[in-house]
Amino acid sequence: MTAVWQLPQIKEALSSIDTIAAMERAFQAYSEGRAIVPPVGELLFENPPGDAHIKYGYIRGDDAFVIKIATGFYDNPKKSLPPNSGILVVFSAANGFPSAVLLDEGYLTNARTAAAGAVAAKYLAPAKINCIGICGTGMQARLQLQYLKPVTACRNVMVWGRSSESRERYAREMEAEGFNVQCVASPRTMGKSCELIVTTTLASSPYIEGLYIQPGTHVTAMGSDTPTKNELRPDVLGMADVVVADSRAQCAERGEIHHALAANEIEVGDVVELGEIIGGTAPGRSSGEQVTVCDLTGVAVQDIEISKAVLAHLQR
Repeated sequence: MTAVWQLPQIKEALSSIDTIAAMERAFQAYSEGRAIVPPVGELLFENPPGDAHIKYGYIRGDDAFVIKIATGFYDNPKKSLPPNSGILVVFSAANGFPSAVLLDEGYLTNARTAAAGAVAAKYLAPAKINCIGICGTGMQARLQLQYLKPVTACRNVMVWGRSSESRERYAREMEAEGFNVQCVASPRTMGKSCELIVTTTLASSPYIEGLYIQPGTHVTAMGSDTPTKNELRPDVLGMADVVVADSRAQCAERGEIHHALAANEIEVGDVVELGEIIGGTAPGRSSGEQVTVCDLTGVAVQDIEISKAVLAHLQR
């Protein structure tokens, strides 16, 4: 019989899991060739604007495989609805029958994405961070900052968003969680003060330029998960000393690396994978003066690992 788990149960299980460690395992498994991850299935909508991603795969030797559908409909808040939803279905690798349904409403996708940002910062950010720059004010902007807590002691934050109201609301909410938040009217301001910048928006036109970035800065870009989204100008990647992908193959088709390749700012051979750095087969940051960029487009192996971890707790 297929077990069905609701969001409150999933959240409770997730609170007992080291999600950052799960993402480290996921990226390393992927880069070591132990994960079977087909290309992303994708539906893009214009009216209303939205997208649906279908990600699926398995890790060799596992007793299960996972299929996930995650949606983002960006006018939903105008209707008092959350912008994201989704579902994960876990199947037995022995007989193909569904063993569990995780009705996570997109929560596990948000959590694994934020944890991936923390992993990127853990391996690529400079040792000393005086201020964190957050571009965006939505759910992912909140989670990225929360998941950075165990990675850095820095609690000083600059936030930029599309409106002063959203920036101020974000500042109030994150200050209640122990951060010191300054609202800025332009992301350019972050480049002078922030050694770690995280971009979390849905932008289709880049708003971070290379001239904003100071030596020693790390940028984690996670908003561009389709071929049309774009937060960083290609010259940001062109000036970087280390360019990192969650998946080299996937980032060649979507995200910031995709745009930088098209602009001839970088070549595929310039890109290393996060899992290679975690596994010690590729170098990450080697000095405090380097500029590093990590492009996170979201890989199915993350969904596999977080589903396994949640189910192991739920089925105890």
